[in-house]
Amino acid sequence: MDINARIAARVSFLRQERGLSLDALATKCSVSRSMISLIERGQSNATAVVLEKLATGLGVMLPALFEDPQPQAAPLIRHADQPQWRDPQSGYLRRNVSPPHPQSPLRIVEVLFPAGARVTYETSAREALVYQQIWILEGRMDITVGDAQYSIEAGDCLAFQLDRPVAYHNPDRKPARYAVISSTDSARP
Repeated sequence: MDINARIAARVSFLRQERGLSLDALATKCSVSRSMISLIERGQSNATAVVLEKLATGLGVMLPALFEDPQPQAAPLIRHADQPQWRDPQSGYLRRNVSPPHPQSPLRIVEVLFPAGARVTYETSAREALVYQQIWILEGRMDITVGDAQYSIEAGDCLAFQLDRPVAYHNPDRKPARYAVISSTDSARP
């Protein structure tokens, strides 16, 4: 299945599963009703920023939007079967590494981030706690989490709760490659 068709089917499935109308989801995630409709019909190549807003509104982590519309628990996913998606705005390439297991609170994504590129997510608090770790495999990234700024290099790992805006910037002339490890905890403190 084409990745945009997969995203379209997954957003539609999750919205309907939660009993949300297009208007209700639009209000919940601050994405226009028409944009959500275009995404669900596969007529829009949404940016990473828009997809993150949708994921937040749907109560899932961003990698869940790239999975099959109704993922089946599987202990193994071959490299060739791992979905890849390129952000049309920044050009960054993401690959879902984790097997599609709807009950697992853990997701691993590999990112190839172009030289000089920037992405800013307007992340806010979610229904379930989401934790992320960014492990730099090659290159260097500047990451801002809320008001805190970090410059991290190959081998470094940054951990944070995903509950405030996060900005990614590759200050180098070479692409950076890193792993994003996300987990959820639905039991709020």
